[in-house]
Amino acid sequence: MDSIKLYLKESYHELVNKVTWPSYSSLQQNTIAVIIGTLIFTAIIYVLGAAAKAILVDFIYTQF
Repeated sequence: MDSIKLYLKESYHELVNKVTWPSYSSLQQNTIAVIIGTLIFTAIIYVLGAAAKAILVDFIYTQF
């Protein structure tokens, strides 16, 4: 039980005194960058999936 109390006490101390938290403006900029990157990656995957589907459907209809 003492080990759990020690762990929690040290974890709290580390979070309060040792962790450097980003500023609000930095947090906003990073969030926007992640959202834009996610949208771009999603669009690329969508286009590749649509192209593969069109190619496969065309291939299946011409083969059978």
